Amino acid sequence: MPLSPRAGPPGLPTRRAALALLEAVLGRHRPLEEALDALPAGLDPRDRAAAHRIASAVLRRLGSLDAVVEPFLRREPPAAVRHALRIGAAELLLLGTPAHAAVASAVALVPRPFAGLVNAVLRRIAEQGPAALEGLDAERLDTPPWLWSAWHAAYGPEVARAIAAAHRVPAPLDLTPARPDAAPPEGAEVLPTGTWRLPPGTRATELPGFAEGAFWVQDAAAALPARLLAPRPGERVADLCAAPGGKTAQLAAAGAAVTAVERDPRRAARLRENLARLRLPAEVVEADATRWGEDGAFDAVLLDAPCTATGTIRRHPDVAHLKRPRDVASAAEAQARLLANAARLVRPGGRLVFATCSLQPEEGEAHLEGAVALGLRLDPVRAGEVPGLAEAVTPGGWLRTRPDLWAARGGLDGFFVARFARPPGPG
Repeated sequence: MPLSPRAGPPGLPTRRAALALLEAVLGRHRPLEEALDALPAGLDPRDRAAAHRIASAVLRRLGSLDAVVEPFLRREPPAAVRHALRIGAAELLLLGTPAHAAVASAVALVPRPFAGLVNAVLRRIAEQGPAALEGLDAERLDTPPWLWSAWHAAYGPEVARAIAAAHRVPAPLDLTPARPDAAPPEGAEVLPTGTWRLPPGTRATELPGFAEGAFWVQDAAAALPARLLAPRPGERVADLCAAPGGKTAQLAAAGAAVTAVERDPRRAARLRENLARLRLPAEVVEADATRWGEDGAFDAVLLDAPCTATGTIRRHPDVAHLKRPRDVASAAEAQARLLANAARLVRPGGRLVFATCSLQPEEGEAHLEGAVALGLRLDPVRAGEVPGLAEAVTPGGWLRTRPDLWAARGGLDGFFVARFARPPGPG
């Protein structure tokens, strides 16, 4: 029987919504954004935003919060009670909520038989304050073991720990301007690559110029694949797996004749909506990018392939709890099929950029040999093409951004980006 919450103090709708989000992600393995869309339509937008903030904090620091709560539990409580304890602990230790509000709200989330337990545990944690988190190996606790091991193997212990540390901090808001000479919003930092960066929690829709299409939301790392493709005015360019459209917008803004391919009708609709707001032209095609298109039809092709998205955990902390090792293998297989078709679309003398927002080498570096076998030649990325990110350019000539890079500025999503050229003439 599901646990039914009781009436309680002000702010309870926010905490109930946060509880529903955690149950969706951790109990039913649904993406956080999908769970957010499923919240009641009548929920106040402020409660919705606050619930998202609380749930994200819990997911970001899940292992640490459980380690703080665990000493006060004699047996494992029901899942909803565990989530209420996590919410209360996150508010007390991470979000600066007054102790009386955090405790009272968490108590009101659970049925009466568990109210005493939640009250007692959270009052003990409130007495400890932030000191409750001291001495914990937070980076390891807050990282699923399989990811911890994979990043150690791929990057070494020091970098793996730095990646995990970057995931503990909410990501800033990054914007790509529609015109390179546009003035950024007040308070924005202009990053070396041209991205505008604003503090975490900034709402893009409330910034001047949003409705007029002056910019779009796009992590600084996500803006690099289109930059490295370097589209020229009038070129025929295909953007495969294009939604939500940030890269399509970059290509169109550069003057290319863009065909954006997206299989999912709902995502294709969102892509069209975004392009309409930005007032940028592109042909949107609903099709399977593993089979679509004619041989040699494009001067350039951009493939930002679907992946496990482990490079986006700083923005989407649910990813760490939704993905499993088997997902890496299945994603890599799908990426290989997409890459094979993308290579077929490039004309002789044309170029292709392949990218994934994953930190897993199986979804990045492992595809290099396959691309060469498809008749492509690696076109090395040069440090000067990514200002301020020379560290991300590998000796082999591809790009590997990580969340710990630009740490003082707020970090970056993790991306693998490789650029290829199809040699002129046959083959």
